Amino acid sequence: MQPSDLRVALFSGNYNYVRDGANQALNKLVGHLLGEGVAVRVYSPTVDEPAFPPTGDLVSVPAVPVPGGRGEYKIARGLPAKIRRDLDAFAPNLVHVSAPDILGHRAVSWARKLGLPAVASLHTRFETYFTYYGLGFLEPAVIRALTRFYNRVDRVLVPGGSMASLIGDWGVRTPVTIWSRGIDHDRFNPGRRSPAWRRSLGIADDEMAVGFLGRLVKEKGLDVFAEVATELRRRGTPHKILVIGEGPARDWFRSQVPDAVFAGFQTGDALGRAVASMDALFNPSVTETFGNVTAEAMACAVPIVAARATGAVDLIADGANGFLVPPRDVAAYADALARLANDPVLRRRMGADGAERAQGYRWEKVNEAALQAYLEVMRGRFHQHRSP
Repeated sequence: MQPSDLRVALFSGNYNYVRDGANQALNKLVGHLLGEGVAVRVYSPTVDEPAFPPTGDLVSVPAVPVPGGRGEYKIARGLPAKIRRDLDAFAPNLVHVSAPDILGHRAVSWARKLGLPAVASLHTRFETYFTYYGLGFLEPAVIRALTRFYNRVDRVLVPGGSMASLIGDWGVRTPVTIWSRGIDHDRFNPGRRSPAWRRSLGIADDEMAVGFLGRLVKEKGLDVFAEVATELRRRGTPHKILVIGEGPARDWFRSQVPDAVFAGFQTGDALGRAVASMDALFNPSVTETFGNVTAEAMACAVPIVAARATGAVDLIADGANGFLVPPRDVAAYADALARLANDPVLRRRMGADGAERAQGYRWEKVNEAALQAYLEVMRGRFHQHRSP
């Protein structure tokens, strides 16, 4: 079995219509697969004006807006006849699903019905979302449903060891492969730092810019971030909050951190400049499976203060390139940020350590691991069918 023998149908709930870490990774993966001679066809909801052009052939799956004030996201209602006909014409020999949504479930059922192997990649800790919307009591049931979903496939791709351990604790017995994430080191590096850009935002050269980077949605830990910002102000810790990103919770967040600088959505080299111009990244989210923003900040020699949670624990060596803090411990977060604010030498040392660690995260290397997992699954199926 060679890469050119593979015909992969990839199912995504959001391949390119809203930019996020998950679809950035999926597009990078598809680019790598196509470069290795793999035939790939992507099935996902679409919009008229997507966030960025898709990599590879993208088939639009009918979908409706997600309810509850999150209509920027779409949810497909399944695999209608038109999509099934397209799948039949493409004739995949492997199915990859990237989310445990209706589309993902239907795709796995379709693959099982035809005897095709299925691989699932895990990008987001959906079970944690419900707490942020007052539905935390649903989490145990959601974990049970996720466990059943991942036990229906032949391989699960997770971005790090912390997620492998977590789903193992849930009861997922499907074999796991680590499909990590890469960093664009041309874009994210210490040389992108711009004192002039900082000054244009009203951040003095000697002020410590505490950065938030990501979509402004509640599940990114905005409530904890705001509480910590209040505590830093109460203590008189010298700092300036720098917020990079946009999202539906922007107005609420601005009301909670009124002294913050909101630089809006940044992309391309401007994003690299924004990250490198931070003095510390504060990431209190517990919903991450990897933490792309954490890795990008590391590559820019920015020290990290993050929740001791999945994703962060794979990237941060506590006390070396940042601090890991119990997820909702406001005082401990403030202590860590105060140490960085009051010790520029510590900031530089931690930043340099993170930049060195970040060198190991290369897209070509990590995407090759996913391709090899595909081939292992296919060879396993072949030998299984050949066994007497």
